[in-house]
Amino acid sequence: MNIKELKNRADFSNDEKLNRTYAQFGELLNELKKKELSQDIYKLINESVDTLNVTTLNGTQLTKLLKQKQTAILKQVEKTHKIVPKNYYRNLWMLLGMSAFGLPIGAAIGSVSGNMGVLGAGLPIGMGIGIAVGMSMDKKAINEGRQLDIEIKN
Repeated sequence: MNIKELKNRADFSNDEKLNRTYAQFGELLNELKKKELSQDIYKLINESVDTLNVTTLNGTQLTKLLKQKQTAILKQVEKTHKIVPKNYYRNLWMLLGMSAFGLPIGAAIGSVSGNMGVLGAGLPIGMGIGIAVGMSMDKKAINEGRQLDIEIKN
């Protein structure tokens, strides 16, 4: 099954953020065309493209719709095929590292020192741990051929 094309729209040429988001969605579609995906994923992608091609929204509403469709596609592709964009795991684990490792480390440092004001000292430690774990997972995804050649930026 083929992925449908996203129509070129000239009605938002002056909105820089919308142009970037629209171009990024198009790049995502091009990268997904290179992968073998299930019929359900193709159906989801084509329904999203159809929705975007016929919508009359513009400005921030269209940007929001684009991001929603992009996120839904990426979540489903990651869930079913474990295919992810560049730095997906690094970004995910950076946040997890700060909350799962950083806060407890900061609390331990604060209770040992008797000064809970140093609670925030654990956050960069946890962030470093999370980034290291995420980068190793990203490297594994590259080696297994499960990474798209696109980095999703908000």
